[in-house]
Formats: sequence, C-alpha cells, structure tokens
Amino acid sequence: MYEPTHLRSFLAVAQALSFTRAAQRLAVRQSTVSQHVRRLEDATGRPLLLRDTHTVELTVDGEAMVSFARDILDAHDRARRHFSTSVVRGKLRLGVSEDLISTYLPDVLQTFRRRNPLVDVELTVALSGTLHQLLDSRGLDLLFAKRLTGQGRGTSIWRDRLVWLGAAEQPAQWRPGDPVPLVVYPPPSISRAQALAALSSAGRPWRIACTSGSLGGLVAAARAGLGLLPHSARLIPAGLAPVSSTDLPPLGEVDFILRSHPDTDAAVVGALSEAIATAGRPAAKSDQPG
Repeated sequence: MYEPTHLRSFLAVAQALSFTRAAQRLAVRQSTVSQHVRRLEDATGRPLLLRDTHTVELTVDGEAMVSFARDILDAHDRARRHFSTSVVRGKLRLGVSEDLISTYLPDVLQTFRRRNPLVDVELTVALSGTLHQLLDSRGLDLLFAKRLTGQGRGTSIWRDRLVWLGAAEQPAQWRPGDPVPLVVYPPPSISRAQALAALSSAGRPWRIACTSGSLGGLVAAARAGLGLLPHSARLIPAGLAPVSSTDLPPLGEVDFILRSHPDTDAAVVGALSEAIATAGRPAAKSDQPG
C-alpha cells in the first residue's frame, strides 16, 4: 500500500526536479516533501531519487514509479468521485489571461478534467482587463487572470513581479537617451499600463515597437529583437530572458487571481481552485533545486 500523499509529493519532485519547487507547488514545507519521499522509498525498499545540494535526478526505479504513481492516484481519484455524494457537473465559462496559456494552464486543465469529467469548459483567452469586463457583464462564470497589486477584486493565488524580457541570445538594443522599444499588448493590458507608467515616472522616453493581442505574436517580436516585453517573472516563454539595465525602471508586482460571478456554482469554483492548488505556484527561473 502506497500512501497517496507520499505519491503526490514524489510526483511533484519528479516533475520539478526540485524539493523547493515541489513544496511551493503543494503549499507545504520542504521538510514535509522530503519526509514523504523518504517514506515512499522505505515502502518500496529502493532509492527513487538521487539528490545533492544542487541537483535532483530520478533513478531507474524512480522513473518507473512516476508511471505507477500516476495510475494509483488516478484510480484513487476515480474511486473518490464514484462514491462522492456531490458530483460536480455542468458547464464552466472560464476566462484565462494570455500569460497562463502555454506555460501553466495545461497542467491545471488536465487535473480539473481528470477530477471533474462531467464539467464542460468553454474557454476564453483574452487580456486580463477584457476578462474582468466580460465577467462584470455576465459573459464569464470565472476568470483566472491578473490584477494590479492592492486591488480588491478576486482571490489571490500568487503574487509575481513583472520583468523586462528580451531575446535570450540577442535582446533589443538602444542607445542611452533613445526611446525604449516596447513589445506590448493593446489596451486594456495591465502589463502595458504598468510599463508605460514606470517609464513615465522614471522620465524615460519610450516607443511602441510592436503591438499584438496574442502572446505568441509578442514572443515572436521580442525574440526577433524588436523590443522589450513586460511580463510575469514566473511565466517566462521559451526563447526570452530577463533584461537588466540601469536604463530600465522596475515594473512592480501583479496578483494572479481567481474571480467568479456571484451566480456561479460554488462547487465548480471550488473544483477549479483545487486543480490550481494541485498544480501549485509556477517556479521562477531563479529557483534552485533543493
């Protein structure tokens, strides 16, 4: 018999290859995750992970356990749903900001679908400001998006810094005193508004080098060296990297939140919240294995 809690901790470490990030994802202490993995290794009688102060790697038995653990937890969840007195069902009109689509949302939706197969999802991807407007007009049941830190709308899932991103190999260049080239969403983008406010407060001239309503378009433009993209530090797209320069002011913080319409079924909101909690907070690029 393998304890489901131990299996979940092991899978989180196997996915992140870091005890620190696994603990953040599960919202528990790192020592708790380590204890769970040790107990699972005691139960199997074999080492599942090789770790030192800098790296974490799966052993051959650990790689096998990943598949077994997923099967065991899936069976556990199916049994729980079968005998549950309150099966969540219906339709969820979910709005998600562009930032979350490629790097974070797939894990959330996979968990949500596995645990709530009778809920159909109608997904709307848009700017956070647009999603808030849709929710207010009853066009959405629930949104998972950004808000400015300090605003009261929604339940905060995690807080994140906005950073300047450029091409990982050759970011955009400009001479001191020249306008900073920007790659941004159109209004009512929160990251755009933050970037323009920060540059204006610092007295730095700027110019809009590229505008796109999709993250894919912005990433392509930034990777091509057209300009800098203000973006979440924990959701950095492939091919981009933070740009540090004394010419660039800090961008401040935003909250990633869940916000529901008052008429939305509380069970559906709770189910998605549980899926997000299982996926955990995305790890920043600077997080180290531990």
